[in-house]
Amino acid sequence: MSEVVVEARGVVKNFGDLNVLKGIDLTIRRGDVTCIIGPSGSGKSTFLRCINQLETLDGGYIIVEGQPVGVKIKKGRVEAQSNAEAARSRENIGMVFQSFNLFPHMTVLGNICEAPIRVKKESRAVVRKRAYDLLDRVGLAAKAEVYPAALSGGQQQRVAIARALAMEPRLMLFDEPTSALDPELVGEVLDVMRGLADAGMTMIVVTHEIGFAREVSDHLIFMDDGCVVEQGDPRSVLHSPQHDRTKQFLAKVL
Repeated sequence: MSEVVVEARGVVKNFGDLNVLKGIDLTIRRGDVTCIIGPSGSGKSTFLRCINQLETLDGGYIIVEGQPVGVKIKKGRVEAQSNAEAARSRENIGMVFQSFNLFPHMTVLGNICEAPIRVKKESRAVVRKRAYDLLDRVGLAAKAEVYPAALSGGQQQRVAIARALAMEPRLMLFDEPTSALDPELVGEVLDVMRGLADAGMTMIVVTHEIGFAREVSDHLIFMDDGCVVEQGDPRSVLHSPQHDRTKQFLAKVL
């Protein structure tokens, strides 16, 4: 059995009186691509943000590579992590958002190099070499000295993926990475993600791209109203759903 990378048990997240996550239980294994689908407002993105410590939990726990998220165990007591400790624990997790969030005043190369140099204190020469390799990997080697404003949305998202990979993460989170793109640009981003999957990257992908989920994912999860409604083999969930709510959702998107 492959190594467990992410284990979530009873995860609860509230925003005021709104209960967004209602006891999520999930297990993510090394090298697997897990896709999460579901209607808007079902808690998919919030769950990713909890994994990456962009949101604090109100109940349950998440363990990433053997370490509890957001807390530390000290002399048998559970204590909250400091901001610096949380930042260090995030170094092994890459996240790509719906919006590209590139620094507009930096070139493509500068965007990719910034975090490894500033956060991990790596050699500039080593980081630049890695950045050029990553740009080649995402098909943008010729755009290293270009500023983000000169790129298409698909190109900017591919740079955002390269920037996340520059930190050499062991887990990649994708939060609807194609939802802000024109339809003709979606394919170029999905092709990069397919390449990552083929290379064995552990990935959790919140997506509306059902075809991608069917073709690439090892495990498919359907969420609704803050709960995991159904999960399993992608083809089984998509073609033979067991839960009425899953059937209703798929009838509208397939």
